[in-house]
Amino acid sequence: MTNLQHKKSKSKQYHDKNSANFVKHMISSRKILLFNKPFDVLSQFTDQIGRQTLKNYIPITNVYAAGRLDRDSEGLLILTNDGKLQAKLTQPNNKMEKIYYVQVEGIPESTALQKFCHGLLLKDGMTKPAKAELVAEPDWLWPRHPPIRTRKNIPTCWLKITLSEGRNRQIRRMTANIGFPTLRLIRYSMANFQLGNLQPGEWKEVDFV
Repeated sequence: MTNLQHKKSKSKQYHDKNSANFVKHMISSRKILLFNKPFDVLSQFTDQIGRQTLKNYIPITNVYAAGRLDRDSEGLLILTNDGKLQAKLTQPNNKMEKIYYVQVEGIPESTALQKFCHGLLLKDGMTKPAKAELVAEPDWLWPRHPPIRTRKNIPTCWLKITLSEGRNRQIRRMTANIGFPTLRLIRYSMANFQLGNLQPGEWKEVDFV
């Protein structure tokens, strides 16, 4: 081997080693948190009027929510410092499925739920096809504080709704569109991430998926 070849070989080894170290550093510094957001908590770390935020529960800085979860909604919120993952989870073109368990007022018939499959006309246009089915109350369900308001003469039921888009307050508008107002809304999964056994206010760090 000539001196020039030897120098090139050492240079390549140095580059490969540094590239591997860089990738290792990026993986170790990447943060992905799964958080069970309680009712009445904002999906942000600050609030000018003193409402509860993520800062009340999560001590880690420089992570941001991948998608919103309304203040009056509960369940899975993903936080990350990985911009690519955040974009992958939230950009409409990626069509990441999200599963929600939704308590509604009244008991819709199958014909009403079939409308989700074809899309519903809302004020901001037609929704993409979604799935909605009548299910039993989830056995993992926790009490909400404060509890929902119900009317004695009107029954309630639970729906499992799967969406691949995320408009503002979309599920509430969709159930209202078919005549069954949402009383309680819990996001259970988003892409490959699930709520699992996290209780309200609990969070955990997970590996990249």
